[in-house]
Formats: sequence, structure tokens, C-alpha cells
Amino acid sequence: MSFREESGGEDGRDLRKPFLHTGSWYRMSSRQSSLIDKLSSSSAQVIRDSSVSVVLCTLIVALGPIQFGFTGGYSSPTQSEIIKDLGLSISEFSLFGSLSNVGAMVGAIASGQIAEYIGRKGSLMIASIPNIIGWLAISFAKDSSFLYMGRLLEGFGVGVISYTVPVYIAEISPQNMRGALGAVNQLSVTIGILLAYVLGLFVHWRVLAGLGILPCTILIPGLFFIPESPRWLAKMGMMEDFEISLQVLRGFDTDITAEVNEVKRSVASTTRRTTIHFSDLKQRRYWFPLMVGIGLLVLQQLSGINGILFYASSIFEAAGVKSSGAATCGLGAIQVLATGVTTWLLDKAGRRLLLIISSTGMTLSLLLVAITFYLKDAISEDSKIYFVLSVVSLVGLVAFVIAFSLGLGAIPWIIMSEVLPVKFKSLAGSIATLANWLTSFVVTMTANLLLNWNSGGTFTIYMFVSALTVAFVVLYVPETKGRTLEEIQWSFR
Repeated sequence: MSFREESGGEDGRDLRKPFLHTGSWYRMSSRQSSLIDKLSSSSAQVIRDSSVSVVLCTLIVALGPIQFGFTGGYSSPTQSEIIKDLGLSISEFSLFGSLSNVGAMVGAIASGQIAEYIGRKGSLMIASIPNIIGWLAISFAKDSSFLYMGRLLEGFGVGVISYTVPVYIAEISPQNMRGALGAVNQLSVTIGILLAYVLGLFVHWRVLAGLGILPCTILIPGLFFIPESPRWLAKMGMMEDFEISLQVLRGFDTDITAEVNEVKRSVASTTRRTTIHFSDLKQRRYWFPLMVGIGLLVLQQLSGINGILFYASSIFEAAGVKSSGAATCGLGAIQVLATGVTTWLLDKAGRRLLLIISSTGMTLSLLLVAITFYLKDAISEDSKIYFVLSVVSLVGLVAFVIAFSLGLGAIPWIIMSEVLPVKFKSLAGSIATLANWLTSFVVTMTANLLLNWNSGGTFTIYMFVSALTVAFVVLYVPETKGRTLEEIQWSFR
């Protein structure tokens, strides 16, 4: 079916009615009907380009990952001020920082079912509310209890966002743009982290918490101006709304007949409420994509990225960098730039190649850092060689962050959203997201213990995990570049 400039479709249906459908309760207002008429006129020719429509939708939902990154980066520049103002101990502040991971694990458990039953847009709306309340609680906190409550609420929202956004982007994107648009998720996370770092240098921690409500405050009204995921609508049996959503995303002059038929065939055997049997997991088309999706998200965190970034300030100080805050901002900027390069390369080089390059680069850079720490333990701190080794370890750290951002930072979320089977997507997606956050929590909590035990040994462990990631990608991860989600699912059969 192709969307026509007159209001009726080929079978006489009014194609405008459910244009901005959200779940089953939302219907198009007269104002929005007037808007779609304007978009169909020659004065709005720009929206006819499918890439423009999909990019605009992606940029709106990308406010969620910006919130994600801002939450993660908030504790770094505010530690000394919060401890001083509220009289907290180091352990109490450490608990405050780690509670976002706990909240995210709870959010991850719920994310799949929320996104399944009320839609991707409804899920993002649900996630935005606790984020806003959480930031307000922190901003007006008089003691640690409000800090902890706010951090848990933020974490819950972030857990839902971390699953829903990559899934929504994957489901609305044409196959030739899905990689680049999917990488916008991780790019937005790094932008959120950088914003927290930079703004934290200039504003009070309460003001910074107040600024934290902005991404979700803008996201909520923005969601009313984008269509629901067409594949979710099709799975839920809303076929008319599915076709309208897909037509809006692909452009009003685009013939979507082939894509409509492909999606319909894909969901034909999947009922609205599918019963999951463990016996199904014996079939390769189910267990293999589950292994790939969950495996990559676990290996992403086991590489030690959070632990290493936590230790970055100490390495900066050892290398003679006077302002660790400015250096941390510089590291955040490097993450943004490297992830931006990934966004540009994903649909050109492919997922597998970038993952192999990324994990190989991480392995080599961690090997360099491990060797320098082993050597530093054997010489005097007053030696010039010690300072040189500190600088080399700094270079290795930066190289690790660049290598991570070039592939393993963004691609596991993209692969997860692409390969998980429709029948199990809500449950499997929740499990994969939970596994990622649980691993992140474990790595963050053990980093200090491991580094105090043996710094060289810690980086050696992370190096072996990165080397294992190279082998995992080479042996098991399929190339999904340029293939529709339906083609990817059929390939596992």
C-alpha cells in the first residue's frame, strides 16, 4: 500500500486517523489531522524523504539515552560538594553512586513487559516520570535518604530506557540506516556523560540535578509527535495503524507494499500473547540469537570499562595532570568523537568488522596498560622512568576508551535489538538488559578491590576478557548490515 495525498487509501480507509497512535488509547485530533494534510502538500516536501522522518524520530527518543548518560556522569563532578554539604562519608556517597545500577536492574526486569504491553512510546513515557521525580528528590535533598530515593528512581527509568530506545530505533529504521541510527543511542549516552562532566565544573550540585530533568521533560511532549513502532503495532494485531506508521516513516510517496508483506509474514505465526515454552529454546533459531545478544552485552561490561573509567582520575594524577576534572571532560569528549565515528562507519564497514577491530584494540591497549603497571611496581616512584610509564599508561587508557567507543560501546545494543526473536523479544530483552546492568554493578563494585590487590593483574584480567570477545565475535556474531529484521530472523532458521 502506498500513502496517497488524498485522505483515503486504496480500500477507502481514512489513513490519517491513527497517525500518531500510542498504544490503544490514543486517536488523532483535528489539529493533527490538519497537520498531516499540510505535510501531504507540496509546501512540506521535506517530510517525504524517509530518512528525514526516521532521523527526526530517532533524535526525539535519543533524549532518553542523554538522560541515561547524565545519570551516569552526575556523581563524578559532584562528589566533594555533596559529601561536604550533607556530611556524608565516602562509603555513603559510594552507595549513592551505585544505587542507580540497582534501580536499573529493577527497570531492566520490567522493561520488556512494559514495552510489550503498552508500546515503545508508552514505555518511554513511563520511564521519564521516575527520572524527573528522582532528579527533583536529589535537587531538594536535605539528607541521604532523599539522595538514595532519587538515585533509585533514576536508575529504574534508565533501566527501561536502555532496553526500549535501541529496540524502537531498530524497529523504525530501514535496513540501510539501522546501524548508524542505532549508534545514536550510545552517542547520546556519551553526550549525556560529557554534559554532566562539563556542567559539573560550573554549577552547584543541586542546580546540576535540576538540569537533569530537562531531557525527559522535553522527551514526553516529543513522543506525541512521532509514530509508534510499526512492528510492535503489527505484532499486536493493529494492522491499519501499522501500515500508517510505516508509511509515515518511509515517506508519503514511497511504496511500502513489499515491506508490509514481509512484516506481516514475520508476525503471522506470533500471537498477541505468546506462551513461551522452554522446549522452544532447544531450537537454534531461538537459542542462538539469545546467546549472541546476551553474550555481547555481558562481555561489554566484563571488559572493565566502568572500572577503568572510575580509575581514570588516579592515572591522570600519576601522569602529572593537575586538573583531573578537566582531564575527565577531555576523556568524555574523546568518547563522543569516537562514538560519532562509529555512527558514520556502522552501515559502511558492518557490525562484525567494527566489533573485531574494537575488541582487538581494547586487548592491545589493556596489554600495554598492564605491562606498564607491572613495570611501575618494580621501580621507584621518584624515577623518571616511572613518570614515563605513567604517561604510557595514560595513553593506553585513552586508546582503550577509543577502541571501546568504536564498537563494543554501541554495537551490542544494536545487535541485541536486531537478533532477538519476536516471540521472545520482551523476555529476552529484559534478561539481556538485566545481565548488562548486573555485570556493570559487579565490575564497578569489584574494581577498587581488584586494583588495590594488583593493578597489573586487574588490567590483565580485563585484557583476557577483551581477547575472549574477539573470539566470540569471530565465531558466533552474524553480520546484520543491510538486512531487514525479518531477514535476520529467517537466517537463524
